[in-house]
Amino acid sequence: QVHLVESGGGLAQPGGSLRLSCAASGFTFSSYTMSWARQARGKRLEWVSSIDSDGSDIYYADSVKGRFTISRDNAKNTLYLQMNSLKPEDTALYYCATGATPPFDYWGQGTQVTVSS
Repeated sequence: QVHLVESGGGLAQPGGSLRLSCAASGFTFSSYTMSWARQARGKRLEWVSSIDSDGSDIYYADSVKGRFTISRDNAKNTLYLQMNSLKPEDTALYYCATGATPPFDYWGQGTQVTVSS
């Protein structure tokens, strides 16, 4: 079955960086568009970024454009999100998911990112 496991979250200071990873299994990862989404406490799920199967098409939400970089390694079945210049408003539970936009068919358990001084 589809299994997505996010990691790399934690506490970062404003202006700092974190790199999230998502290990995928149970499906042909290299054939799927993948996305990152986030949900802050008390708020709706927000799509963050997506990347197509071979990494040639990439999209970002305006809120993260220029600060976050999505990438993938199909040989390792892994999706990444490099987050730089972090802001307190980036604090959320971050999910990786199959597909380009919500509603997603599959997603992981999430990894918490907290940006605070």
